[in-house]
Amino acid sequence: MSDDPADDDPGGAERKMRFLFQLRQRGVTDPRVLEAMERIDRGEFVRGHFEDRAYDDTPLPIPCGQTISQPSVVGLMTQALEVGPRDKVLEIGTGSGYQAAILSLLCRRVYTVDRHRRLVTEAEAIFRHFGLSNITAMVSDGSRGLPDQAPFDRIMVTAAAEDPPGPLLAQLKIGGIMVVPVGQSDAVQTLIRVRRGENGFDYDELRQVRFVPLVEGLGQT
Repeated sequence: MSDDPADDDPGGAERKMRFLFQLRQRGVTDPRVLEAMERIDRGEFVRGHFEDRAYDDTPLPIPCGQTISQPSVVGLMTQALEVGPRDKVLEIGTGSGYQAAILSLLCRRVYTVDRHRRLVTEAEAIFRHFGLSNITAMVSDGSRGLPDQAPFDRIMVTAAAEDPPGPLLAQLKIGGIMVVPVGQSDAVQTLIRVRRGENGFDYDELRQVRFVPLVEGLGQT
């Protein structure tokens, strides 16, 4: 039995085609990323009042005051991370679980952390539904990373910091890449790609974005 409703629903197949077309229009061109985003149904991660907008290219509210990022931003961030099939990836900010699910199809192992226990619990249920056994989700202070599992080949941060966090930079392998939104306000943030070399870090500015802030400590829910 397929997990993909489009397989039994011609309307779903058309919706999927429109979804992938809008991703390509917005610059998501990596074939592996597009295939992963085709396989992982965003509709499984959007509940309640916003279900009918699950395939729109827009961020949507989720519990605990967080958001699920718009698909094109998810695709562009994943593409910028240049994930390989043997990579160990750390994601800061599990949220709905959508980004981690896509990463899991591209790499060997994903560790994803969130400060909200409810979000981690709900995301784990969706990972089980999709049969994604290479994701480890946990409740943790994402600003500190996961030093016990470091170093990581790739680090994805889905919340904005004033600067690329030092503990996360330290947990990146030589030759590794981190993608992180950076900015001092909700209105002005820049997506940064950091490459760690033998002699330090190189930074590329990719595009303007808007993310919730990276907050230290654990949430109340």
